[in-house]
Amino acid sequence: MVSAPIVLVAACALIDADGRVLIAQRPEGKPMAGLWEFPGGKVEDGERPEDTLIRELEEELGIVVNEPCLAPLTFASHGYPEFHLLMPLYVCRRWDGMVQAREGQTLAWVRPNRLRDYPMPPADEPLISHLMTLL
Repeated sequence: MVSAPIVLVAACALIDADGRVLIAQRPEGKPMAGLWEFPGGKVEDGERPEDTLIRELEEELGIVVNEPCLAPLTFASHGYPEFHLLMPLYVCRRWDGMVQAREGQTLAWVRPNRLRDYPMPPADEPLISHLMTLL
């Protein structure tokens, strides 16, 4: 059996004071454009998932997150045709700054029981039940 490369991506469920979760729609021109996902990004060589989220959340959303505010919740392990995705999902309830779309993506604050109303990549879908249980 030929194994696909493993890609490590860190994701974060930002939760506001009203218990809503932030999701972002992948912009046109990117793989899986139009689907909704939790903010985050690919973990670079030598980088920890927490460092990735701190970097990506600042780049994508203009917010500053401190590492103690990132709590690991669960992870996704999903095989795509070209690679195998391993994605830890963290929860964050505290950050500095106002969330803003800095990369042309559409953002939505969504109640956990409505997350299934937004089409997501296959790897993200199983994470919803964990958020519903938490919130």
